[in-house]
Amino acid sequence: MLSLLLSAMLAMQAMAVMEVTVPEQPVVALHGRDALLNCSFSHANPINLSDLSIFWQLTDTKRSVHSFWGGQDQLVDQAESFANRTSVFHSQLGLGNASLLLSRVAVADEGSYTCFVRVQDYGSAALLLQVAAPYSKPVVTLTPESNLRPGDNVTLTCVAYGGYPQAGVIWQDGSGRNLTDNIATSPVANEEGLFTMTSTLTVVLEPNSTYSCRLINPLLGDEGYAFVTITGQNIGFPPVALWVTIGLAVCLLVLLIALAAVCRRKIKESCEEARREAEEAKELEEGESKTAMTPLKS
Repeated sequence: MLSLLLSAMLAMQAMAVMEVTVPEQPVVALHGRDALLNCSFSHANPINLSDLSIFWQLTDTKRSVHSFWGGQDQLVDQAESFANRTSVFHSQLGLGNASLLLSRVAVADEGSYTCFVRVQDYGSAALLLQVAAPYSKPVVTLTPESNLRPGDNVTLTCVAYGGYPQAGVIWQDGSGRNLTDNIATSPVANEEGLFTMTSTLTVVLEPNSTYSCRLINPLLGDEGYAFVTITGQNIGFPPVALWVTIGLAVCLLVLLIALAAVCRRKIKESCEEARREAEEAKELEEGESKTAMTPLKS
């Protein structure tokens, strides 16, 4: 029934054309929210709703989205995916407002919609509906996370969830240098069509380095930002340098012990020599005293 009515309307358009107006720019709707598809028409005479017919359909597949004629909604031919999600503004139809309210927008709703209007004249116009969903705040992780050494290759991973459409990813270092040429980005869609964006960057590790990941939604224009800073505390001692340091410490300790032993021996020898000299001096003094006390013979 609907297809016959639309065919008749299209055939009559060559004879009489009504001006139907829709937005020139795409309509951007948030996933899970309601979207208003504006459509208006002009008519010189007062409109009797029983004489008004409005048909919304998908432009490419011709599937019925919503129909109104005979003074009431006609939803028998409505595509199943739009059931209980569409409505027109009955109180404003006589004022030339044929807009469609689409509830709980899904990614699958994205596409071109055509608004057909007939009173006595006929007209139609098509608009583009685009769906957008903001991504979660991105998170940056390191692989490996420990035992890092300067000069190692480290993989940085940036992940954000639940967005649409695919986001652009920009990597930068601490000085603002763009590293995007060295990344690999993989979007994976869930059952709702929303994406998980995973981007990886491999760098040669340097101490005290900062790397940032910026996510850009092309429809919403919003940005998610995350960064990681690798400080000297995160970087382990290279094994070779560690063993060299331990060896030098052991050698220094042995040297100090040997030096202490030598010093002790030298001090001991010095003390003994001083004691011997003191004893010899004492003996010499006692000998001189005895000589002085012996009487002279006549």
